[in-house]
Amino acid sequence: MPQLHLYIPEELAAEVARKARARGLSVSRFLAELVQQRVATAWPERYFDQVVGGWTGKKLARARQGSLESRDTF
Repeated sequence: MPQLHLYIPEELAAEVARKARARGLSVSRFLAELVQQRVATAWPERYFDQVVGGWTGKKLARARQGSLESRDTF
């Protein structure tokens, strides 16, 4: 797998490391996921199963729609 090298300010590197730790990831894996999200040209695998088809609550129903309001014309 190719390696990429970059230079960033120390403050930014510390923030990247903090966010990676918070997600339980190595800095390398965290950055790889960020790059993949920004560069990817397709939906993530199983995206629609997890997001769109992932609703587990009660069946959704559209509320009754009221009538259109009457407005003055110019």
